[in-house]
Amino acid sequence: MDDVHGKAFAPEYQGSLNGLSVNTSYEDVLLAARQREGSALRSGRKLELAQAKLAVAEACRRLGRLDEAESAWRDSYRSAKDCAALAAMSWALWSGGTLARQRGRLDLALRWLGWARELGRRAGEHLPYGYASAGIAETLRIRGDHHEARELHLDLLAEARERGECRHIVWALEGVAQLDRNTGDLSSAWERFAEAAQVASDGGDHRGHAWALRGQADVLSLRGRPEAALELLSEAERTCREMDLASALAYNRKMRGNVLFRAGRYADAAETYQDAREQFDAIGEPRGTALASLGSIKCRNKLQPDRSRTERELRSLLRSLSGYGLRQTERMVEQAIAELAEEPDPTAARTQTPDDTTTGTRETALSGGLCG
Repeated sequence: MDDVHGKAFAPEYQGSLNGLSVNTSYEDVLLAARQREGSALRSGRKLELAQAKLAVAEACRRLGRLDEAESAWRDSYRSAKDCAALAAMSWALWSGGTLARQRGRLDLALRWLGWARELGRRAGEHLPYGYASAGIAETLRIRGDHHEARELHLDLLAEARERGECRHIVWALEGVAQLDRNTGDLSSAWERFAEAAQVASDGGDHRGHAWALRGQADVLSLRGRPEAALELLSEAERTCREMDLASALAYNRKMRGNVLFRAGRYADAAETYQDAREQFDAIGEPRGTALASLGSIKCRNKLQPDRSRTERELRSLLRSLSGYGLRQTERMVEQAIAELAEEPDPTAARTQTPDDTTTGTRETALSGGLCG
């Protein structure tokens, strides 16, 4: 962990908004961006309008106001196109691609992000190019294309280390750590999550730090340390609430459900999964909704075993995922159906996590959950 890196900054806040911090709450970002948007509209300055709309889009996306985010990024793109600002067009498409991924439309996300990367390349701007590339890597990982995702994450990590870009180092480390965790290499996953947490802390990236803590909590839980995991999740949750991170908070709650489930606290886990599901529903994030639903179904089956009911619920959940391209999530539900058919001994020592995707496990004290 001896990389030289600078403080985290937010290049998506541009023009007169570039004084906003990466840790500025999204309600405050939205207020500042709306004010700048009004000024740009009155003056007719297209680039300034594109920059303001980009900030509006990102704030709305993080706050879970997805329809507003959709309208804003498209307005940003049109304004940037009107003044032939390739870099601004790239940023707008990056925002649109990230929003598409959040909404579970992974093929569309890859299309927008691919165009964003190409425009960033043509503009000669490495930041939008890098952000788009990172978005592609994350989308591939979520879709289940692990080999391709790992190669891209590692390439981006090397570039980020060379440039000393704190947020990119953290993102790439967390992406590779998640892939390590999914293949059962918990030692490597822990090292990468821990480094991501340290780099984020040193660089003042509170959001990246919260995601890294979530990853560390997952590994601690897998190693049979639920109380330590819950403490890290509580620390990360405080950051999510302070920064209005709606999606990150919902995933934090979902992970808390995983930890409680692994610890055999099924009633507490069921309540937490339901809370997470309501949060995901509120922000229109189908992948998170599906993962929380999967956890809820497994909790009910533990509390009131009913194989027929559980199978019906799982198959209904699988059908609800059709058309999204969430292949990894579909595989998790299919795995749960297959495990149900095997009718494992309920007194078995190994507790199956609601969203276990680990294969080739090297450390199997407990099973795991996907850190989305």
